[in-house]
Amino acid sequence: MRPPKKFRPEPFPYHHELTLQIDSLTNLGMGVARVDGWVVFVPHCLPGETVRARIYRNEKNFSQADLIEVVTPSPDRVPPTCPLFGECGGCQYQHLSYEAQLSWKTRQVTELMKHMAGLTFPVNPCHPSPQQWGYRSKITPHYQKPRSPDDFMPIGFLAQGRRSQILDVPQCPIAMKEINEALPAVREATRLRPGKKGGTLLLRATIDGQNQRHVTTDPNAVVTEVCGTTRFDFLAGEFFQNNPFILGEFVGYVTKQARLAETQFLIDAYCGSGLFALCLAPHFQQVAAVEVSEAAVEWARKNAGKNAISNVSFLAASAEAIFQGITFPAKQTTVVIDPPRKGCTQEFLDQLIAFSPRRVVYVSCDPATQVRDLAILRDAGFILTEVQPFDLFPHTRHVENIMTFDGPF
Repeated sequence: MRPPKKFRPEPFPYHHELTLQIDSLTNLGMGVARVDGWVVFVPHCLPGETVRARIYRNEKNFSQADLIEVVTPSPDRVPPTCPLFGECGGCQYQHLSYEAQLSWKTRQVTELMKHMAGLTFPVNPCHPSPQQWGYRSKITPHYQKPRSPDDFMPIGFLAQGRRSQILDVPQCPIAMKEINEALPAVREATRLRPGKKGGTLLLRATIDGQNQRHVTTDPNAVVTEVCGTTRFDFLAGEFFQNNPFILGEFVGYVTKQARLAETQFLIDAYCGSGLFALCLAPHFQQVAAVEVSEAAVEWARKNAGKNAISNVSFLAASAEAIFQGITFPAKQTTVVIDPPRKGCTQEFLDQLIAFSPRRVVYVSCDPATQVRDLAILRDAGFILTEVQPFDLFPHTRHVENIMTFDGPF
């Protein structure tokens, strides 16, 4: 085959085949090998394996290759449950035993701290999900309108390593059984009426008054989730943690870390529809919460009323605004942070540092941006006391991580 027009020919020719020893995994789940010091990334490989791979791209500092064959498999390799594993870009670790997945996610956080912040710190073993399959309460399959009525229209997720190609996914083993039961009819209805262009579907499994789950496809439908004894209503298309099976343990850990004998007040930055603010409210005199989405704040207020929680105030504003009206004594205050993937803004961190609370519990869906912020807090005198990863998304590269800090003394 002819190489692509922009193919860089060094250090390997196009489709050059190599036998490689896989040393480790990236935080994207790619196998890492080295040839005379040059890094080659290969998907669907495991550390310790010998593989044959075919080069398809040379970058300035590394090459990328497709996996041809696993010559010597890892003892941690297991048969993938999904027949589309390796083609679908949704999961990266179905070929890795669950115990090894947890180990690698723990190591991922450890290495990020060492390489990005120069910090060697003991990381607690990644907390497992009680349910490793059928755990997702929400999926969003995509589709593109076919060029002609006779063309097949894939409905599913992006293909592995592709930016726009959609792979047809009839069933998803990490989605709840109720979603998989509803999926065939939703796919068929979409193919009958695809609209003028492509789009994204929504299937969310919600709890009814009898705690039974059913599926909605309307992003504006009011849905319910439960954490412990607290019930949360929100719009189906809005963000809420998508693994309810681990939610109680996850929030319970945040509660344990946030509570100190001397902390009577709580600030919840990036509060969403009120998950942490409302679940932690019984343990504090007063709670102040902020969320940039006005719609989410309105639901948070409704959820407070629905659960008869009266000691929480909500502000619809960016996280930086929360400190303007705070009168809580800093040394009696815990701040819980759960920012989006990009992490905290410098302005928020500057105000947090100036406020100097007794404790900070930092929840993150992206440990890399969290470690970036860790370095800033550390340099400002905050003391890291505990690091705990949680596996909210088994069989994927994603890991939720919680860091606990004591404020400067």
